[in-house]
Formats: sequence, structure tokens, C-alpha cells
Amino acid sequence: MRKIQMVDLQGQYEGIKEQVNQGLEEVIGSAAFINGPEVHAFQKEMEEYLEVKHVIPCANGTDALQIAMMGLGLEPGDEVITADFTFAATVEVIALLRLTPVLVDVNHYNFNIDIEAIKAAITPKTKAIVPVHLFGQAAAMDEIMELADKHNLYVIEDNAQGIGANYLHSDGRKSKTGTIGHVGTTSFFPSKNLGCYGDGGAIFTNDDDLAHTIRGIVNHGMYERYHHDVVGVNSRLDSMQAVVLRAKLPHLDQYNNDRRDAARKYTAALAHEESIITPLVCDQCDCHVFHQYTLLIKDVDRDGLVKHLQDKGIPCGVYYPIPLHRQKAYQDKRYNEADFPVTNQLVKECISLPMHTELDDEQIKFITTAVLDYISNAKS
Repeated sequence: MRKIQMVDLQGQYEGIKEQVNQGLEEVIGSAAFINGPEVHAFQKEMEEYLEVKHVIPCANGTDALQIAMMGLGLEPGDEVITADFTFAATVEVIALLRLTPVLVDVNHYNFNIDIEAIKAAITPKTKAIVPVHLFGQAAAMDEIMELADKHNLYVIEDNAQGIGANYLHSDGRKSKTGTIGHVGTTSFFPSKNLGCYGDGGAIFTNDDDLAHTIRGIVNHGMYERYHHDVVGVNSRLDSMQAVVLRAKLPHLDQYNNDRRDAARKYTAALAHEESIITPLVCDQCDCHVFHQYTLLIKDVDRDGLVKHLQDKGIPCGVYYPIPLHRQKAYQDKRYNEADFPVTNQLVKECISLPMHTELDDEQIKFITTAVLDYISNAKS
């Protein structure tokens, strides 16, 4: 059996090696390392894939979130509602811009931001909602957009884990996650479903004026060299990363289908065990691209399972072990533990199994057998 990895980037590279290597050689030969033809080509291809008017590449997913908020003109003291159960980058940029983070609980069935919790958190100071498509599953965007329209709020989609997912609207339409809110962001960190070989990110919008503002922000506030029209940052996708992303983008739907296939096999093997709750997916299943395959472990020591898997050479992840409202940097007297019952339970029970495009049946069987063996022994 091949060595099991949490993410197998080497195996994925074998399928695109020729195109990647040739593209990298061409970039080196041209010396067009920043904002070169490869970046512009990738931007256009991404716009076509997402069916969105504007894609603005940038240096990483965290910058993408920050720049999106800067582009919307949010001001210090404005309240921004987001999920308590996610990676810190989402709340980090809110704090960096001296906005006021408002953390709310998530729902118990797919770990995404809870609609009722958003409703309860809206105040006259609220200016934006940041839903996170956690672990690759689309958040409830119809309900979120309805709330935003009702209260005149911006919606900034954190799509770092959900690139390629299709959201099914209540009227039967489908939209790519990241293109539904006023602005969407993503990360091209290597382990993402569409990842480069370094850092990278992008911002998506159908708003022409917002896109224009953001294009200036990512480049020191310049639209014309040495003319700084807005306060900006230095956040540009480099051409070498664009080469990798261009090679991968045509395969993204297949990559996501491979992840879904692995997820179905995991679920088939594990769903009968009453101490395991497998990921909930809709019937058509393309609203979930399985950036992570995350289980809930009930009535059994989750941390003991982590050690058991690691002892067998099976990597796994606990995303996320500490809620954001308990993190030292983001603690606030406004938060009451009673407001986060789901998040506080999830951090004790979540475990993510290896998930990538190169998983094979032998590996999946080995992993699931190890999980079931541990639970059986723990309960006996």
C-alpha cells in the first residue's frame, strides 16, 4: 500500500507535470514574474469557470478577505458577523482593519454559520456578514442574502475551502460558491482543492465599481504607475503560481468529483457505526467539494482515536480544537458560552480523515478499518 498522506500533492503533480514544467520554464525565460501573461490568462479562465464578471488575483486568501473589506469601505467600529467555528484568518482581518468581529454559532448538521444566530446578532452597527463554506460545503446563501437585503448588509463569502462547489438556490438555479454575495474570496494555498505551489488567492465580484476599487487596492492603490488613488496594499499573484493554477483549473471539477467519490466510500464504510456521524450532503452532492472529510465521534474519546490513527501511520486533523471566541486574541466580554453550544461540542468531537484526489480503495479500507477497530475496542 502506498504511504497515506493527508494531502497527496506529489501524486496530483504527476498528472500535470508536463504542462507545469513547461509553463514554469517559459515564465523564467520571459522574466515576467509579476502580473505577467500567465496571471492575466488565469484571471480570464477563472472568470469563465465561475461565470463571474471579475476575478482579481492576489497574494493569498487572507489578503483576499482583507482587501474585500477594504474595497467595501468598511470603517473602524463597524460590526462584521462571522462563524465562531472556522480558521482564524476570517476574524483576523476584521480585527486588523479595526472593525468589530461578532462571532456566532454554527449549525449542527453541516457546521456552517447558523441563520438564527446571525439574526440575533444584527444591530444598527452591523455592516457585513462573512459566511464560510466550511470543509467545502456551501452555506445557506439564500437565507443569508435575504437577511442582508432586509438589513442593508454586505455579504463577503469566504470560499477558501469551497472552490468549485455548486449552491442550489431555492428556485432551482445553481451558482458557484464565492459568486453569490457582494464579493467572494478564496485561497490557493497548496492543500486547497485548487491549490498552487506557494501562496495565492483571489477576489470575485459582479460589481464593476467594486472590482475597479479592488484592482487598485491590490497594487498599492495605483491604477497608473506612481499615482496612488486609494490606500492599497502589495498583494499580487505571481506568474509561477498562475502557471500551476492554469494547469489545475481544467481538472478542478474532476478533482472535486474524485473527492466526492472518496467521501462516498468513507461514508459507506463508517455510517453504520452509531458512534460516528458522517458528513451530511444533499442528494446531488455537488454542494460539497470535501476540502475535508470530517466526522463527529460520539461517546468515544476523539483524542484517543487521533493517537490510534497516528500510531498506524494514518494522518488526521482536528479542525478546529479551540473556538475563536476562546482564542486569546479574540476573547471579548460580549461573548457568553451559552451562545456557542454547537461550536463548543464540535471542537470535542470533530476529526478529519485524509482527503485528496489520489486516495485509493486500499487506503480507504485501511483507514476506515482502523477507525472502526478503535471504536469497537473502546466500547468493549
